[in-house]
Amino acid sequence: MTRVVDRTRIGVAIDVPQPWGTALTVRRAATGDPQAAYTPAHVTLLGPTEVDTAVLPAVEKHLEAVASAHPPFTIHLRGTGTFRPITEVVFVALAMGISECELLAGAIAAAEGVHRDTRFPYHPHVTVAQDVPPEQLDAVFDDLAGFSARFEVTAFTLFSHGGNGHGSAGPWHPRRDFSLGG
Repeated sequence: MTRVVDRTRIGVAIDVPQPWGTALTVRRAATGDPQAAYTPAHVTLLGPTEVDTAVLPAVEKHLEAVASAHPPFTIHLRGTGTFRPITEVVFVALAMGISECELLAGAIAAAEGVHRDTRFPYHPHVTVAQDVPPEQLDAVFDDLAGFSARFEVTAFTLFSHGGNGHGSAGPWHPRRDFSLGG
């Protein structure tokens, strides 16, 4: 007899606060990037990951421990970058907060039951265009080259995917916030 495993797609991210979050999401939508409708501006700590739904309470307990072990910190977003020609992505870069995000991402990924195959090394950023025509990538790269925002990170959020479990379309829903530093 085959056991059916109920799976849930999760992700963990730091939201970009207002007014910058909306400004970056609106600019992403202007490129024609369909993910802008489902994915507000954020810094990913754990990308979309399928987990056994039964392990979610343990994952949340792990995230509590990770959050309490890491103090609040500052992120400074400044300028743009790109992963081209490897992937068709333009992003707003972190000028401050990189190592804190790397430490959080590593600790979060160590949760039991979280297994994610990654194609690329972790690089904290805020995506502002992905898989859109080259002229749109070039335009957003130039338009946001002078972008700058500095904000305090006091928490990260566990999200679950509200789509059908296939592909990346569909909304992400905040499941729970985890305050840094206990």
